[in-house]
Amino acid sequence: MFGCDPSFTTIENRTLDELQIGDSAETERVLTTEDIELFAVMSGDVNPAHLDAAYAEDSDFHHVIAHGMWGGALISAVLGTRLPGPGTIYLGQSLRFRHPVSPGDRITARVTVREIDRSSAKVTLDCLCQNQRGEPVITGEALVLAPREKVSRPVTALPDVRLHKAGARFAALIQQARAFPPMTTAVVHPCDDLSLIGALQAEAAGIIAPLYVGPRAKILATARAANVTLDESRIVDAPHSHAAAELAVALVREGRAAALMKGKLHTDELLSAVLSRETGLRTERRLSHVFALDVPDVDRMLFITDAAINIAPDLETMRDIVQNAIDLALALGLAEPRVALLSAVETVTGKIPSTLLAASICKMHDRGQIVGGLVDGPLAYDNAISLEAAAAKGITSGVAGRADVLVAPNLESGNMIAKQLIHLAGAEAAGIVIGARVPIVLTSRADSPAARLASAALARLHAEAAPRKPLV
Repeated sequence: MFGCDPSFTTIENRTLDELQIGDSAETERVLTTEDIELFAVMSGDVNPAHLDAAYAEDSDFHHVIAHGMWGGALISAVLGTRLPGPGTIYLGQSLRFRHPVSPGDRITARVTVREIDRSSAKVTLDCLCQNQRGEPVITGEALVLAPREKVSRPVTALPDVRLHKAGARFAALIQQARAFPPMTTAVVHPCDDLSLIGALQAEAAGIIAPLYVGPRAKILATARAANVTLDESRIVDAPHSHAAAELAVALVREGRAAALMKGKLHTDELLSAVLSRETGLRTERRLSHVFALDVPDVDRMLFITDAAINIAPDLETMRDIVQNAIDLALALGLAEPRVALLSAVETVTGKIPSTLLAASICKMHDRGQIVGGLVDGPLAYDNAISLEAAAAKGITSGVAGRADVLVAPNLESGNMIAKQLIHLAGAEAAGIVIGARVPIVLTSRADSPAARLASAALARLHAEAAPRKPLV
């Protein structure tokens, strides 16, 4: 997050009459990677020497460097805010770039009055930017018109700027999943362009090897309408969506598919086939859905569960919800996922049933009935994700303020949390259903292509890490 220096509250100039030869002023700034990215966004200069570490490794400098004009902007800042300051009119600038500037360098930009023509108000200033080692990185001179009237004003408050690379964490997930062979996935009734193209994109990314289960004619017509081609030998014909769900489940039972992906059919229709006691994919675990969210300004992936399957989980269901989420987080490489059981408060009270449920889950974790993570609750939402909020409440916990997994007390609250983060905070969301014999990718029409790929990657990584559960 970027904003103005809070110590710099008043901006005042030096008029032409006040200026003397030798007057100087300076500013100092430590270059960060975020500074480089923000300058690239502002200027449109996306030269890979500034942004691509792999490219920069083979350059003359062997590492990412700042845009040259980033240092020039520091000089401009001194001229416009300190010497001469407000009212100054830039007439000309010459710069010589003497040394590269790298992230972590502390740059001091200094301007010094060299010549004054009081009749024309033209002032020439020597310009110098030095790094922390005293090396000149930029030298030059500026020609300005100095202000004749005194100006002293409060500094204008600047907006906060937050940088977020959309899709970066999902891209990392996809890359992680591509380390494994493509997973044979039964795509159930892919009879609309989004579900069919999503499956083809996951195939192109090397994540899945799709089997298209549904009416052959409809699937081919969908492909023609979407102007895409697919391997017709991978179509498994089924007369309608209900039959496609049953046939896809049968493919898993026969070992011909290792995951399911929802196409154009209702979720209940697919899960009904999965949960069939005679022919389904039930295990000793309850099914639950886990959202994986890439939220701007959050330094980690957040997982939210359950926001799609279990409406009002009881104790045994909640145990499975927590364990399923831990298993997914472990599959993605988290060494010890931090799990927060959410409620409205952080104290246990009989007046709020979700606090009792959270306390019971924590005790089950203590007794080894839930394994693989660090679990705490009840925690209010702010205490789960904000270290400052947890500290203000005096909460001592390895989870509070730094939770990876947010466990909602019921479907409504989980769904609202996820959708608020998506639609108000700009989060990107992927998700899968866990607890069946194989992972299930549930997609919706609102999912972006990146989210669809990330959901397939979640399923691939979970399938690789979790041994196939026996049927019950």
